Amino acid sequence: QVRLVESGGGSVQAAGSLTLSCTASGYAYGGLCMAWYRQYPTKEREPVAVIYDRGGKTFYADSVKGRFTISQDSAKTTVYLQMNSLKTEDTAMYYCAADECPVTGGDFGYWGPGTQVTVSS
Repeated sequence: QVRLVESGGGSVQAAGSLTLSCTASGYAYGGLCMAWYRQYPTKEREPVAVIYDRGGKTFYADSVKGRFTISQDSAKTTVYLQMNSLKTEDTAMYYCAADECPVTGGDFGYWGPGTQVTVSS
């Protein structure tokens, strides 16, 4: 069973930066595709940044392009989300997701408990 643990959330002022991390344990087959999603209150979870194949192809939501960067460690069991130029609308609960590569249609089977990001003006 894959277990995901996120860290790095918190409060920051607008225009600031945060880096989220997520580490997967319980998987020993050569790495995972991983992603970050976020959820606003009363809204569905939405993808923010995704690594969806073994070659490292990425997807970014339009709202974060140029500001956020997703990356993985060499073992492909830890994923990072570097968030720069944060805006108040980035305030949300952020979730890490993972599954065997490739992942299509956002069909991730493993999810972390989430970490809150709050951006104040």
